[in-house]
Amino acid sequence: MAKEIKEFQLYNSMTKQKEVFRPRVEGKVGMYICGVTSYDFSHIGHARAYVAFDVLYRYLKYIGYEVLYVRNFTDVDDKIIRRANELGEDPKALSARFCEEFLVDMADIQCLVPTHQPRVTEHIEQIKDMIAQIISNGCAYVVDGDVYFSVDNFPNYGRLSGRRLEDNRAGERVAIDERKRNPADFALWKAAKPGEPKWDSPWGPGRPGWHIECSAMSAHYLTHTFDIHGGGMDLIFPHHENEIAQSCAACPESNVGYWIHNGFVTANDEKMSKSLGNFFTIREVTKVYHPLALRHFLMGTHYRSPVNYTISQLEIASEAVFYIYQTLQDCEDALSALNEEAEKNGKIIPAAQECITKLHEEFEAKLSDDLHTPSILNYALQESLRFMNSSLNMLKKKQPKKQLLSTVKSLTELEKLVKKVLDVLGLLSSSRYTVVLQQLKDKALIRAGMTEDDVLHLIEERMLARKNKEFSKSDQIRSDLAAKGIALMDVGKETVWRPCVPVQQEKPDVPVQQENPGGPVKEENPGIPAEKGQAVVAADRVTNR
Repeated sequence: MAKEIKEFQLYNSMTKQKEVFRPRVEGKVGMYICGVTSYDFSHIGHARAYVAFDVLYRYLKYIGYEVLYVRNFTDVDDKIIRRANELGEDPKALSARFCEEFLVDMADIQCLVPTHQPRVTEHIEQIKDMIAQIISNGCAYVVDGDVYFSVDNFPNYGRLSGRRLEDNRAGERVAIDERKRNPADFALWKAAKPGEPKWDSPWGPGRPGWHIECSAMSAHYLTHTFDIHGGGMDLIFPHHENEIAQSCAACPESNVGYWIHNGFVTANDEKMSKSLGNFFTIREVTKVYHPLALRHFLMGTHYRSPVNYTISQLEIASEAVFYIYQTLQDCEDALSALNEEAEKNGKIIPAAQECITKLHEEFEAKLSDDLHTPSILNYALQESLRFMNSSLNMLKKKQPKKQLLSTVKSLTELEKLVKKVLDVLGLLSSSRYTVVLQQLKDKALIRAGMTEDDVLHLIEERMLARKNKEFSKSDQIRSDLAAKGIALMDVGKETVWRPCVPVQQEKPDVPVQQENPGGPVKEENPGIPAEKGQAVVAADRVTNR
C-alpha cells in the first residue's frame, strides 16, 4: 500500500506536545527502548510497553523507514543479586535464564525481534569509557570506589520531567548516602561488595549503576544523537532524566529527537501490587487467554492513556480476535474455488471499493496520529469485517455469474487489506486460521473448566431435549454454557459452539422464552462493565524494573 514515506505525528514527552516526526537521516530511524531487568518472569506492565513500541516499530517500517531498533537487557542489578541469593543461584545464570524467558513471552505476544538486544554485562568497557569521560568533563566524582554523577554540575537537570532540583528525592530508589555532595547525585559505578558480580575499573572493582547502562549502549549502537527513546511513563524520572544528564555530560552534542512514553496499567482502577493479589505475569494470563487476545486488549486503549485491566475486558478482546479469525477462515473457505476466475473476470463493486478506500485511509490516518490503535480496532476494522461477512452471505445466494465473480473479487481485495492492517498491528498469526481458532476454543474451555467432550455431550443432551419438546431444559443448557463463555449456534440441523463473553444469568419472573434456533450471533462486542475483584493482572505503573 505505502510506497512513499508518509508524514506522521508522535507525542514528544520533552516538548509536551505532538510533533511531526522528522528523523535525523532521511529514510532512517534509530530507536532505543529501555528493556527489562531480568530477575523474574515478565508482567503485564512489560507487555503493555513492548506491544506499544512494537506497533511503532512495525508502522515505521510500513510507511517506508529503515529502522534500527535497540532494546536492552539489564542483566546485573541489585534485584538480580538479591533474587539469586534467595534461590541460591549464580546471578549471571539467573539473569540469562530470565532473558530467555522474556524472549519467549515477546514472541508469544507477537513482538518483533529488535535489531539489537544488548546486555549490560557485554558492554562493561563502553560503560567504563563513558564514566571516565563524564569524570574528565567535571560532572562526576569518586568516593571510596563509588562514582557519583554531580547534578549540581549539570544546569539542565530536570528538563524532561519538569522537576526542580530541590524537589528531587535522592536517587528515588535508594537510601541517602552521606558521602554524596548533593542527595540527588546518583551512582554511575558501584564499588564491589562480597559475593557480588564485579569488574575491574580505574576506580576499583565494581559494577555499573542502573542509569549509565542505557546511555552507554544507546551511544554504542545509535551514536550520541538518535531519533526515538522510549519506555514506561515511570521511567521519565529518574531513569530518563539521569540518562539525559549522563549522555550530555559525556558528549555535549548528545540529543534524542523524540522521547516517547506509554501509560500506566491498573486493575479495576486500583494499584497493582503483590499484597492485593492482582499482580500476574504475562505467562499466567496467556495460560487462560490467547496471546493475541492480550495484545488486542492492550491496543484497545491509546498507548499514552492508562489502561484498566479486567477479566471482562479481556473476554471482549478474546471474542473480537475469534471474530476476526472466523471471518478470515470463512473468507478463505468461500473464495478458494473461485479466486482465479474472479481475478481475471471480476470487478470490484463500488460498495466494496468504498470500504477498501475507507479502511486504507482510516488506518493510515489514525496510526499517523500518534498511533491511535483504538480507532482502528473498534471502528474501521470492524466495519470492514462486517462488510466481509455481509458479502459472504451474498455468496450463499444464487446470483448471476458476473455478479458472483465481482463479489469474490471484492472480497479478495478487501481480505488482502484487512490482513495487511492486522499484520502492522501485530495481530496476524503465522499459523493457519483454523489453528488459531482452535487455540482460542481451547483457552475458552480452560476458563470454563470443561473439555470439548463435555460440551459435545451437553449439545447432544440439548438436541434430545429439543426433540422431546423440553424447551425449558434445552434453553437452560444453552444459558448455562453461555454463562461459562461457550455459545451454541444452530446451523441447519447441526449445533456448533464457539467462545463468547460469559453471559451473566438472571432469574426470570416468567418462563424463559426459547431462543430462535439458528438466530444471528452478535458481531459487536458488548461493553460489559468490570466487576470488583475480577482483575486478572495489572500494573499501577508500567515499569521496566
